[in-house]
Amino acid sequence: MRSLGSVVEKRHAVKPKRVSGPARSRIAAAFLFALLAAAASAQYPTRPVRLLVPNPPGGATDTIARVVAPKLGEALGQPVIVENRPGSNGNLSSELAAKAAPDGYTLLLGQDSQIVISPHLYANLPFDTLKDLVPVATLVTTQMVLAVNSTVPAKNLREFLDYARSANPPLAYASIGNGSQHHLTMEMLKARAGIQLVHVPYKGGGPATVALLAGEVPVMFGGNSVTGHIKAGKLRGLAVAGKKRSASFPDLPTLSEIFPGFEVTAWIGIFAPAGVPTPVLSRLHGETNRLLSSADVREKIGKVGGLEPFISMPEEFAALIRAEYVKYGEVVKAVGAKID
Repeated sequence: MRSLGSVVEKRHAVKPKRVSGPARSRIAAAFLFALLAAAASAQYPTRPVRLLVPNPPGGATDTIARVVAPKLGEALGQPVIVENRPGSNGNLSSELAAKAAPDGYTLLLGQDSQIVISPHLYANLPFDTLKDLVPVATLVTTQMVLAVNSTVPAKNLREFLDYARSANPPLAYASIGNGSQHHLTMEMLKARAGIQLVHVPYKGGGPATVALLAGEVPVMFGGNSVTGHIKAGKLRGLAVAGKKRSASFPDLPTLSEIFPGFEVTAWIGIFAPAGVPTPVLSRLHGETNRLLSSADVREKIGKVGGLEPFISMPEEFAALIRAEYVKYGEVVKAVGAKID
């Protein structure tokens, strides 16, 4: 005779649901896709990888690409081909990368301005830098240097700020373009120091530096374009904008020594389209960090006008991007900068 318990268990037992034919097909297809993706990731790469560069040949960004690409290609076992795709302040190369197949065969050498500033300047970008691109690895950083020409009597930052406050009409300053990091960094300094300066945008670091040397403008924030001229004594460096003092100019104070929390560091990193398999991203990240640790690569980077190798973990790079996206969004809004 069956017990009451056995009867209840039998009545309430959950019968397995039968999976329909179409559902079984979808599950099998998804499983097969996952297996194929895993196999492809394990074999990656099996053909050349292209590295999109947002600038024309010859500049600092292009030089870094041509230092990194051959070494990364050696590590991966396939060539990494540098492909210069300038246009629209880097947005052309960003769009090409964002819309590329997420297989690891198209990478972007991205500058901070492309990723965290451009989205706030352009109203109708056809991609989202935070959603459509994923950070792979940091490559280099460079200090923004506050530089003046020989006509400026100030010998240090405090003297310059006093000089700027008393100038009538206000002093002009150069930048490499409206909405550029050079422009926004000076606007942040104006707000913190309580000084008035008139913005004069130029088309690139070369023309802006030439204008500074010629005395067309007395001051600007510059990167590698001003480094050599400061070392040659043609320009005078007053301060750097990074978190710590620059290896190239150890005697110059940081702006944060006078204005706590003031920090601007320019960086370049590698990005990939969203959706690239994690094993592929992990390999690219690991190989990039290894090559940045080599003495040969570090020496070549050090020769590119004030650039320094920048090694980080993926979560650190992602956090940096999120923080700077918010910071520059606030500055752009306050300044009212916009590019149509």
